[in-house]
Amino acid sequence: MYQLEEKIWFWFLLVIPAIGLLFLILQLWRHQAQKKFASNTLLNKLSPSRSVFKSILKLIILSLAFACLTIALVNPKIGTKLETLKSEGVDVVFAVDVSKSMLAEDIAPNRLEKSKQLVTQIINNLASDRIGIIAYAEKAFPQLPITTDYSSAKMFLQSMNTDMLSSQGTAIDEAIQLARTYYDDEEQTNKVLIILSDGEDHNDIAVDIAEAAAEEGIKIFTIGVGDAKGGPIPIKRNNIVLNYKKDSKGETVITRLNEATLMKIADGANGKYINGKYTKDVVEAIKEILSKMDKTEFEAKQFAEYKNQFQWFLGFGIFFLLIDVFLLERKTAWLRRLNLFNENL
Repeated sequence: MYQLEEKIWFWFLLVIPAIGLLFLILQLWRHQAQKKFASNTLLNKLSPSRSVFKSILKLIILSLAFACLTIALVNPKIGTKLETLKSEGVDVVFAVDVSKSMLAEDIAPNRLEKSKQLVTQIINNLASDRIGIIAYAEKAFPQLPITTDYSSAKMFLQSMNTDMLSSQGTAIDEAIQLARTYYDDEEQTNKVLIILSDGEDHNDIAVDIAEAAAEEGIKIFTIGVGDAKGGPIPIKRNNIVLNYKKDSKGETVITRLNEATLMKIADGANGKYINGKYTKDVVEAIKEILSKMDKTEFEAKQFAEYKNQFQWFLGFGIFFLLIDVFLLERKTAWLRRLNLFNENL
């Protein structure tokens, strides 16, 4: 396991392409200037030791030096000690709707991106709770098992899109069924499932499944993402709207937030429905709900000690700088024998 302490220094890597561009401009200018002064044959006689290869080699070494020094500033750390830590929290599983209707832009930037924002902000406000993520459309897919690794959860969350599941629909019942397998302790009473959806469920099984989940101690909270007025589903290419989804009659499909379905599911599992329009209100509501729940103690392994590794990259950076300083641009005997780029011609 590793950590990057000062990621902002990665911007310093932009110096490398800048150096490369400057080198290219300088070489073109030098070539034009020399061309006006004399022919290549005469230049080779006047300056037999000049070497294009050495110039390129110095550029590569200088770029390596900057790369190593940048990584040294970032200060990567490697975990050296793994400890088992005991903490108390709630097991929270997020089920995110990735059906095509979630592309509707009746809530900015669209329903799916809004769902991701909501989950991210909820995670940011968690303390020692464990989390899991499920993606679902017509079928449900396990995206991340129960974990305390919030960084990984956010990474998996951002990778979710409407193309990850080929079958379409909004089978919330499938998501609830899959979530029931996430909790490893049957006696737990702090099992939470948070469903984010526009509520366009095409079957009536979800409420029955929610009630069955409630009997296992799972509380389901639903977050409605979208607007009751609805909106069309854009078909895009390279972020440009080409058309809107049509039905079998050629009419533009208007998808609407179905709060009634989401309310029934939440009520059936001793939960609550929350409108997802305002992120702050949603986060505060979930935070209050979780704070009132009983916490269960669980063990989690994590790295407790990290050692700095910047000194290695600092050393390599200085080493490459010294090579660059002492490496001359003129040809040496071994380089003449290699005759790279046919420079002896």
